[in-house]
Amino acid sequence: MSTLHFLKSSVICLLLAATAYAQKATSRRSSDAAVVRSEGPASSNILQELDGSIESLVDKLSPAVVQIVVAGYGPAESHGNTETATIVRQHAVGSGIIVDPDGYIITNAHVVQGGQRIRVILPPPPADSPLDVQPIHAGQILDATVIGMHKASDLALLKIEATNLPSVHLRNDVRVRQGEVVLAIGSPEGLRDSVSMGVISSVARQPDPDDPMVYIQTDAALNPGNSGGPLVDVEGNVVGINTLIISKGGGSEGLGFAIPAEIVDFDYQHLRKYGRVQRVTMGAKAQNITPTLAAGLGLARSWGAIISNVSPDGPAETAGLRPEDVVVAIDDRRIIALPDFIAALYLHPVEQKLKVDVLRGTTPMSFKIPVTVYQDSTDELSEIPDLQKNLIWQLSVFASDLDDRIKAMLHNDDSDSGIVVVAQAGGPHNVDTGLQAGDVILAIAHTPLHSVSQLQATLSKFKSGDPVVLQIERDGKLQYLAFEME
Repeated sequence: MSTLHFLKSSVICLLLAATAYAQKATSRRSSDAAVVRSEGPASSNILQELDGSIESLVDKLSPAVVQIVVAGYGPAESHGNTETATIVRQHAVGSGIIVDPDGYIITNAHVVQGGQRIRVILPPPPADSPLDVQPIHAGQILDATVIGMHKASDLALLKIEATNLPSVHLRNDVRVRQGEVVLAIGSPEGLRDSVSMGVISSVARQPDPDDPMVYIQTDAALNPGNSGGPLVDVEGNVVGINTLIISKGGGSEGLGFAIPAEIVDFDYQHLRKYGRVQRVTMGAKAQNITPTLAAGLGLARSWGAIISNVSPDGPAETAGLRPEDVVVAIDDRRIIALPDFIAALYLHPVEQKLKVDVLRGTTPMSFKIPVTVYQDSTDELSEIPDLQKNLIWQLSVFASDLDDRIKAMLHNDDSDSGIVVVAQAGGPHNVDTGLQAGDVILAIAHTPLHSVSQLQATLSKFKSGDPVVLQIERDGKLQYLAFEME
């Protein structure tokens, strides 16, 4: 593509974004728009208004966006010498937003997970601010503690000892529209206080069919380090927390994903009050309806969500819900597809019954279903003290012996011995073994394992490049994980 053609395309894209913004602004300030039209060329004024509005928006929000630096432990670069492998401090960088002036900060769980020391770098004062009115804490580096984290949604709540901080108010009623202009603020590749602009590509995307989480998709540039930073609309509302990208090269390719504001606010309220997130379950699962599924089952519609499994004697079965019921609405929220079903169930209050409207054949039916609190055993595992003593650096995980307390957390009465993966270690040099929190390591090759110390001693005998095979139990099923020692 020629430089001239690229520049023309860029200007066209900017004009389109500016026009969309101006139309929205004009509907709110018609008299001001009339004055602008009388002063000069429309395109020039549109760009000037967009430029000024973006500057004002960034000035308002960026003081509440912080950089998070996490120090963890991991293997040093051995440079081929496996005899001198040592554990060293490693650092990761992410972003976060101050959601309360008293020092509460929301970020991603993966930013702080496995970290031994977490520090928050507050934004510097604006360059044009008077010296005698600069914020008290501006530019300071403060230690942070983890109030709680929820790995299923990839959110964590931090606390720093500071007051009167600039903050952003979280809302759970922000309407997100496909195509609207958004800004992402964060620390991509450690470059603090960076801003990028794009649009909402999709309001509800499920990138991984095996992961029930639903995200907002955007083409605003996101890179490593943006994790935990806000995605905001042109009115300054936080519409999501940036959390992941899909990229073959490791950088932004226009496929970024943010946790929706409703879920962020829900988790924040729970983490601040309880230190953990209390989700509900009704004893039933659903899946997307496809045209083939609808034709094979003779369903009344070829889209939406269908109940695929109902637990025996669970709340849903007791209330009358059955497999093949097509879910029309939950708590009067219309269900268009599985992501809507997941979000509605996720956000339901613990103390209320769940209202579920379905089609059974062509007959509308409604149920009030009692809910129970969903227990996420892997979140409880992360609260085990003295994790540093149980770091398995060769596998980049923290582990614990399978004692009675851990078995109760996992609801596991089948295994008599083994080692439980408590959490993954943070740091840029993690070893990709396939292990997940909650896995029970039963054996290495043909050697049964009984303790963390035994696993550490066994792993110390492996050299770089040696094949390693772990037998693990995951969700009650046995499987092997194979990889080469690094």
